[in-house]
Formats: sequence, C-alpha cells, structure tokens
Amino acid sequence: MHTEKVLRDMGYKMESMIGEGSYSKVKLARSQKHNSHVAIKVVDRKKAPHDFVHKFLPRELALLRTVRHENIVRVFEFIEVCNGRLYIVMEAAVTDLLQKVQEGNGIPADLAKVMFSQIVSGVSYLHQHGIVHRDLKCENILLTADNQVRLTDFGFGRFATGYPDLSQTYCGSAAYAPPEVLLGVPYDPKKYDVWSLGVILYVMITGCMPFDDSNVTALPLMQRKALVYPDDVTVEENVRAIISLLLQFSPSTRPSIKQVSEQSWLQLPTGEGIKKK
Repeated sequence: MHTEKVLRDMGYKMESMIGEGSYSKVKLARSQKHNSHVAIKVVDRKKAPHDFVHKFLPRELALLRTVRHENIVRVFEFIEVCNGRLYIVMEAAVTDLLQKVQEGNGIPADLAKVMFSQIVSGVSYLHQHGIVHRDLKCENILLTADNQVRLTDFGFGRFATGYPDLSQTYCGSAAYAPPEVLLGVPYDPKKYDVWSLGVILYVMITGCMPFDDSNVTALPLMQRKALVYPDDVTVEENVRAIISLLLQFSPSTRPSIKQVSEQSWLQLPTGEGIKKK
C-alpha cells in the first residue's frame, strides 16, 4: 500500500492492529525517530460522514495540537496523505483501564485512588484550558507499562470557554452519559465530564457498571435512584461519598472538577505515585 510505504520511508514500521472504530483504525508501529513503539491512528476521510469530517475531526485535531499534560496522551506528529487519509502518531500504551479492571475484577482501593487522581488531574487541565472531553470512559483511559494514566480519544472534544457554554450534541456512550444528555436537553459539558468520572470510579472500585444501559430510554429513571453496590465488594464510606457526589442527578448540584480535585480522599501524600509491578 502506497501510504504504508510513505510511513516506512518516514521511519515507521507497522506492526499489529490495536484498535478499530467506524472511520479509523489504530496500529502499533516501531519508530526509528523516537526509538520506541508508537500508536498510529489512521483516519479515512472518504469513509467518514460529512459531519465527522467537517465538524468533529477538525475539533479533535485542534485540541490535540494544543494540549500537553502528563496524563493526556502525547501526539508526536500529524501526517496528511493525498488519498484522504490522516495519520496521527501518538505515544503507545500497554493497556486501557477497562482491560485493567476486567483482569482483576476491579482495582484495589489504594491503586484506584492514585489512578483516579491522575484522571482528575488530566480533566482539570482540560477544563482549566476551556476544553471538554464528552466521552470519558474506561476504554478511553490508557495505561503505560508502569500504570501511568493517559486520557485519549478526543473525537467528541470541543472548546468550551463560556460559563456555562452549553452543548446540545448527543455524544459519548450512554453508560457514561449523565441524565441531562440522555434526556436531550442543553447541557453543561463540563458537568458531563464530571458525571462520567463518577461512573469510571464506580467501575474501578466494584468491577461493574453502576447502571444497566441495555434500555437507554429507562436509564435516566435508574440514575435518579440511590446507588446500589455489589454485596461481595467492600467500598469505604469516603469512596461511596465521592461517587455519590459525582453522580448527582441534577447538574447544578454536581461539583466542578476543581471541587472534585479538592476532595480529601484524593489527596496523596507528597511523593506518592504508582509503583511499577
């Protein structure tokens, strides 16, 4: 393939497929320039719908060109080729949070605290810079070999600088979406991200989803009810409290990401981090 030859000429040796979406694929490659493995997202504009090509993709590229944070996936370069394909070269991860949760049927509380604090740090950076993600979920949180968090997939991301700069686009995954999005009303996208964090933390701690999303129409009704925890999982009261805070049904009572970062459970002793396993 001509485009693969282009990449080879640029010092990339394509290896295995590590992900696939509707209009894109992610491949693992070896980079001579970076002397390491990289992930290359291949976007085929010709196969994608007009709205994606002219609205969501330009937003994603604009965001990726501006963000730089230790807990957000690093982009090395963008490669445009004449057949409509775009290659986004990023740092490679070894797994994602969903796989990590499934391996251990949840994540031990101490490790979950450190990982979640890194997720919150990444989202805090985005919100401080007027950026929202709108598709935070376990699959979009990558992990490096030493369990460092990298937020990825900004396909539904956008700049949101006003207060509140309301969104109307239904996007993301229903299982991680707040009631206001599911109900189709204009919503504060920053509060969307905060709700998604509550779902993520619940999944990390329990190994299962907080709500059954098999019937999306009925999902807001379930979200309004008190949270139920599995009988066979011990969840500390302070962890339950922060999950309950994040999953406030009304966005007006849901905290900002700054208020989330100030929660006592998330405060790590100086120098504490994730140790290699």
